Amino acid sequence: MTAAPAVTDTPAVPDTGAGPRRAPLVLRNRAFGAVWLGQVLTQAAVRMFQVGVSWWIVAYAVDGARGLASGLFMAACTLPAVALAPVVAAAVARCAHRSVLRTAAALAGTVSGALALWAYADGPPLASVYAAGLALAACQAFFDPCLTTSVPELVDDADIETATGFELSTQSLAGLGGALLGALAVDRFGVAGLAAGCAAAYLGAAALVAGARFRTAAPGPGAGAPEDPAERRTLRRILGELPYVRRILVCFTAANLFTTAVFVVIPLYTRSVLAGGGGTVALLEASLGTGALVGAFTGTRVPGRPTVAGAWCLGLMALALALPGLVAHRPAVAGCLAVAGWCAGAVSVRFVALFQRLVPPADKPGFFAVMQAVLGASLPVASLAFGSAGDFLSPQTLCLVQGAGLLPAACALALLKSPEGRPAGGAR
Repeated sequence: MTAAPAVTDTPAVPDTGAGPRRAPLVLRNRAFGAVWLGQVLTQAAVRMFQVGVSWWIVAYAVDGARGLASGLFMAACTLPAVALAPVVAAAVARCAHRSVLRTAAALAGTVSGALALWAYADGPPLASVYAAGLALAACQAFFDPCLTTSVPELVDDADIETATGFELSTQSLAGLGGALLGALAVDRFGVAGLAAGCAAAYLGAAALVAGARFRTAAPGPGAGAPEDPAERRTLRRILGELPYVRRILVCFTAANLFTTAVFVVIPLYTRSVLAGGGGTVALLEASLGTGALVGAFTGTRVPGRPTVAGAWCLGLMALALALPGLVAHRPAVAGCLAVAGWCAGAVSVRFVALFQRLVPPADKPGFFAVMQAVLGASLPVASLAFGSAGDFLSPQTLCLVQGAGLLPAACALALLKSPEGRPAGGAR
């Protein structure tokens, strides 16, 4: 499967291994660089809001049942990606991608700005902060799969894996930025300052996307005339015809039940075990984000087939998430989270790049929306389950549960077979 070459701002130079080394993709392709920076800003804003509000709930807003309250908030922030998947797929397939990206960022900036004004005038009720988190997550649910689908419109086919690495690193940069700013902003400026910073980031992203050049990708092999509505493939049919991909998604959905709980566990662990404040939350979140950032850029160098490499990474992540349940020292916990983040980033870049090549071009809008929904379906469950359990179990116990829960998913991924009976994954 190949995509038509995209228009870039500088001529494509074949990588022959000789001659001068090429500049990084985000510098030699200004359109992709602008859109990528826009994604950095939007995901940093939504992550900063989630980290900041989670800490605000645990440290300031709620006296009892802090775990349940923070779990409910994180569940609200993850529901849109699941509930809106069919709507997102239709919008990404039918609308100009630049318009979808620009509109989503601008609407998120408007919501953040309105919350900032409300919080500055008078302390907003908890329900309004939950509603704002839900709205921002809904905007991000349109932005992320739309950008993933747009990659072939912004870069050449030879640069797809590099572009995927940059795109996935956005989540790591967002986690890092959100970690450093979210909890600290709440400690210093309250919800009003947090929301104002998010509004500035979203509106900046909208401006960057508006100025970028997109090109409509030419139909790929096997694509013919515009598809008749009666023949349009449903999301169920897309996954039904990709059994190998479907099995991988099931494995990672199960893993996500335990990995994503870390965002609920960190504030509880900080307050109850480390007796720290916003600075400690920032350190732990930054460790996780830094590891994921490094993993996103180095994931392509992990040897072995994707399923084998992914299984080893999940096993290492299980160990890294469980150790804080046994060793409650701040530097050790930060190091464990950095390792867990690296595993997550490395796994993501290997498998998303694989999906970019395996999924037919006509199915990509629907596939990446359903991928986000399938993987995201575990997030509300994990947030509520671990949040509620945090009111009865110690954070150390929750860490041990996370590690133990990842092991079956790692084993299932390692044993996954392709339709031909060989270990799944194909060539790197």
